Amino acid sequence: MSAQDLNDAVMTTRLDAVVNWARKNSLWPMPFGTACCAIEFMSVMASKYDLSRFGAEAMRFSPRQSDMMLVLGTVTNKMAPVLRTIYAQMAEPKWVISVGVCASSGGMYRTYATLQGIDRVVPVDVYVPGCPPRPESMIYGVMKLQEKIEKESLSMRKDHIRRFYESLDRQRGIERDQKLTEQQAVRSMVLDAADHNLATIY
Repeated sequence: MSAQDLNDAVMTTRLDAVVNWARKNSLWPMPFGTACCAIEFMSVMASKYDLSRFGAEAMRFSPRQSDMMLVLGTVTNKMAPVLRTIYAQMAEPKWVISVGVCASSGGMYRTYATLQGIDRVVPVDVYVPGCPPRPESMIYGVMKLQEKIEKESLSMRKDHIRRFYESLDRQRGIERDQKLTEQQAVRSMVLDAADHNLATIY
């Protein structure tokens, strides 16, 4: 029997590296489309740009079968609690890409009715600029998310998500104690955070 070289049979690595390699190459997108960015996103999934090259072709419209949310378009204050609920229902670990200026900063809508950036109510991992951004920009955003996933530790992602769930429990407590609707509770939390010079409610 010929001698076997150990280098041909054994490979050493870190658990984080193996798990993150699998995660970054099997993203399941969930589109939260509200405006023109969602129309632009359709071409990203079509054959010309073909997002399936990045292991993200399994698009699902159920949050329980998704782990990468793409927020595509304007989000109003009324929609904020819906966005938070969908994020809470997504499979863990989960990531968010804010696509376009409306989702990232409210865009041209500097009004009381428009949420001035979804990062106030849900954690955002990657921002894609543009109005609307081109398909190449959206693909670049997915690639940057893959780079981020590759570098993060498993415990870091758990803490990231845990802070959101703590804010969700706080929201439920406000709804119960102050007899407010979901929209009123989230709006109250956003305004309270602004009063304390905080950018987010989680």
